[in-house]
Amino acid sequence: MMKLWILEYVKDLPPDDNPWYDLYDNVLAFVVRADTEEEARMFAHKNAGDENYKRTPWLDKRYSTCNELLPQGTAGVIIKDFYAA
Repeated sequence: MMKLWILEYVKDLPPDDNPWYDLYDNVLAFVVRADTEEEARMFAHKNAGDENYKRTPWLDKRYSTCNELLPQGTAGVIIKDFYAA
């Protein structure tokens, strides 16, 4: 059975080493269905925005997190990725 994974960008990276330096035209999070973390990261990588310009942040644990979403837990929103300009 496939799993659900939530991938999010690492916040508060140093400006000189931050693929999300301006947040515009970038993906900040994914929820992905995949068998493994590596497969989930590859799906995210292939569907990324401008954050992939000079790096591969969805494949690199320094820049992104990837955690399995389990059915246990409290009811509520799983992800809301809102950025107001």
